[in-house]
Amino acid sequence: MTFRNGLNSLLRPENSVLVLIDHQPYQLTNLNSHDPHAVVNNSTALAKAAKVFGVPTILTSVISERGGLIFPQITDVFPGQEVIDRTFINTWEDPKVVDAVKATGRRQLIIAGLWTEICVAMPAIQAAGEGWDVTVITDASGAVSVEAHQVAILRMTEAGVNMMTWMALAAEWQRDWARTESAAELNKVFIQHSAGSGIAYLWEQQLLNTPIPGNTD
Repeated sequence: MTFRNGLNSLLRPENSVLVLIDHQPYQLTNLNSHDPHAVVNNSTALAKAAKVFGVPTILTSVISERGGLIFPQITDVFPGQEVIDRTFINTWEDPKVVDAVKATGRRQLIIAGLWTEICVAMPAIQAAGEGWDVTVITDASGAVSVEAHQVAILRMTEAGVNMMTWMALAAEWQRDWARTESAAELNKVFIQHSAGSGIAYLWEQQLLNTPIPGNTD
């Protein structure tokens, strides 16, 4: 196995491309590895973070006329963008998706989707075998059981796929808070989607703007 280490192994927005797979109602109804609310929140946050950093994002569904449309929380982030609807279970066997990824010219392929053990694992393993630098965002994905999610992660890790969560990815893209062009917009994503951290940030801003009782200066 090739170990991911060193500065160059970290993900960079200018070399990243995100593929969001099958965040659809049918898959959500049998999502048992995570709280469904959390997966909707995390996948939406991931989409918004990608937009903050200008990371090309490909949206894809499977037989949407039966499985339902991608969550509006995600498509609203990219208004008017085409969703590639497939019949292939393995996204990486669909030439439309692969061509869209290749057209970006980026090599750091980031994947999240439903379900982890099927529609995430298959493209991640295939793409890794074809030389792509593949990362799966585990908390914006989910499976039919905790066991299925964990086994899928183990299987992909053994195939050389990197695992991250959406906040870790966003921080890696940001890398330096002095990058003010993205820092302010990323903070908005944290406020909306990172629960405790976002609320604590708002509280901090409140305290900084609250007069100290008895201070007449």
